[in-house]
Amino acid sequence: MMLVLLVPAVNKTTRENFKTLISDPTLHLAIQKETIMNLLKEVLKHEVFPATGCTEPAAIAFCAANAAKLMDEEIIKAEIKMDAGTYKNGLAVTLPNANGEKGNLLAGALGIIIKKPTLKMGILRHINEKILNDAKKMVNSKKIKLILDDTKNGIYIEVNLKTKNHKSTCIISSSHNNITLLSKDKKIFIKQKSVKTDKSRPYKIVLKKKLITDLFDIAEKLNVKDAEFIKKGITMNLEASKEGLKIKKVGYYVKDLISKGYLKKDVFSDARMTTSSATDARMAGTSVPIMSSGESGNQGVVAILVPYLVGKAFKVKEKTVLKSIALSHLVNAYIKTFTGELSPICGCAVAAGVGAAVAIVYQLNGKDIKAATLAINNVISDIGGMLCDGAKSGCALKVASSSDSAIRAGYMAVNHEGITEVEGFIGKTAEDTIKNIAYISNKGMDKVDKIILEIMAQKNIT
Repeated sequence: MMLVLLVPAVNKTTRENFKTLISDPTLHLAIQKETIMNLLKEVLKHEVFPATGCTEPAAIAFCAANAAKLMDEEIIKAEIKMDAGTYKNGLAVTLPNANGEKGNLLAGALGIIIKKPTLKMGILRHINEKILNDAKKMVNSKKIKLILDDTKNGIYIEVNLKTKNHKSTCIISSSHNNITLLSKDKKIFIKQKSVKTDKSRPYKIVLKKKLITDLFDIAEKLNVKDAEFIKKGITMNLEASKEGLKIKKVGYYVKDLISKGYLKKDVFSDARMTTSSATDARMAGTSVPIMSSGESGNQGVVAILVPYLVGKAFKVKEKTVLKSIALSHLVNAYIKTFTGELSPICGCAVAAGVGAAVAIVYQLNGKDIKAATLAINNVISDIGGMLCDGAKSGCALKVASSSDSAIRAGYMAVNHEGITEVEGFIGKTAEDTIKNIAYISNKGMDKVDKIILEIMAQKNIT
């Protein structure tokens, strides 16, 4: 008996049908700009930046600070709206310098009190005892209210403030630091035309139309200035890892297993220890910056440190390692143009882990697209089902698993061994595999994500 399974077709973007897409005015504009656009530079500018604490609470605080900066009277009412993904990631993660305190409401209140939007994603690093106490008073006074808006797709944060005589609003959408509206009373300071998430910035439109082979070519052109920026990210994340070992969580116990001889000291155990301890520091609210990737600190840990540690272990030239990390950032950003910024599946697995695996291929085999395809397939076959249940200390476990998978997948692929299209949801090409996992995440996991959110919301943490 033949079993026929009817499912919606997954769209296939090829160079042939690409021409038909440029009738879209937004896309057409992006393509026109491509000749002068440095895609790597755009990704580094918008998606790779230092952040203190979890990205979502920092974004909430940043948004609130922008609205508060416009006010010179006492805030009598504050309302914070956010999408489900932002809510989920900010729910249970410890805030920096907040004495173990957590929550989206508190993050918003802190932003209102700090009132310095120029601090951007490092805003929570500037919490002191007085600021924390004032923010907690605001939360306890019920002046501040949180609204979960599950109709919003992608990143969306809206802060509305009210004083006796004035009202102010700040909206961030599509990206953690992308202000689409800033206003006070009837005066508008910033207003962007409402567009779909993947059309918010031209580079994303261009990036989404690329092939994996194109990303190798882009990374190969890494210039000196961008290489120095990537080196800064390595140093920053290694420092965070050292801090994370001090708090005796996941990374510490991996190190303990190594020191007692239960784990062999090698590149696998080193990567698990180093990446998980950096994530430990970040998720525990330690006041150390992390260089992000794909606008995520945890993804930055994987995308940067795994290629760095593998390059170090295999004695790869520094220039090649830096180019491989550039490629890792590009692949991470590329995958997220399909899965979205905050997906139901863990981005450290299917985006940053994949980026790190492709980086390993570049280090050891150069532009080997067959190996890169196998590396992508291997990681997604291994940990493609890793669920995202928000940012919290448990993310360090997922980061350790992603690091381990990336190295194993990359090394197998370098030797042209790996999972092919005949198995599971793996596609004929690397691009097809990425689109398949994105399709599963965006369509198939929607109900699962809502159930996870429902479970988390019952914990009565805001």
